[in-house]
Parts: sequence; structure tokens; C-alpha cells
Amino acid sequence: MLDHIFITVNNVDQSISFYQQALAPLGIRHVLDYDGADGPEGHPDLKGFGRDGRVSFWLRQGRSSASSAHVGFVAKSVAVVNAFYAAAMAAGAIDNGAPGARLHYDPRYYAANIFDPDGYSIEAVYKSWQHP
Repeated sequence: MLDHIFITVNNVDQSISFYQQALAPLGIRHVLDYDGADGPEGHPDLKGFGRDGRVSFWLRQGRSSASSAHVGFVAKSVAVVNAFYAAAMAAGAIDNGAPGARLHYDPRYYAANIFDPDGYSIEAVYKSWQHP
């Protein structure tokens, strides 16, 4: 399991708004802002998202390179995957794979894939054998 990931976004305010809406069905919220001045020299300001007392998804302002990252978020059910997809599309996402089984991985692998405002590939996935 990942501890944390940073992605660089072109417009941090737009991305915060997008992810607040898109990740809400997954129970993931914007919960923490980290001032880079509190860290070592050159540390970026970060906008943190998390749930269950953990902050693991971070945004930082800069020049994005969308092909450099793919992020898959755990969903607790098929219905949550569907809700993520609907919320992301309503927030301005671009479709990259409507909700459904990903038979090329496993018949029990149910996911939805979108591109965020910076073109990053974002997925919500429910694996019935792993995500009770």
C-alpha cells in the first residue's frame, strides 16, 4: 500500500476544487495544507487529501506532466466506484473508462477511470477479493 504520493498541478486551487468533488464518494477529503517553509530548503507547499486519519494524496503547484503518474484509489463497493465516476465527471473530468469490470485484469476488478484537469490518469477500483 502507498504511504503518500505527490502530483504537480498547473492550478492548485482548481485542482483542490476538482478533487474535493471527485474524491468525496471515496470518503477522501482535503484535510491538511503543509507550508513548505516548515520543511527543508526547497520543500513545496502541499495540499493534502486523506481519510481515516491518514493523509496520503498531495497536490503541489508547478508544471504538470500528466504522463508521469497514474493514481488508483480504493473504493469500498461497486456503488462507490460509480459515485466516484459521476462526481468526477460532474467536476469536469474527461472519461478514460466508464465504470465496469476490467476483465483484462480479473473479472472481479471493477473500476472507473478519468483524466483530471491536468490530464492525470485517476482510477477508483473495487477488488471484491481485496477490498471487503
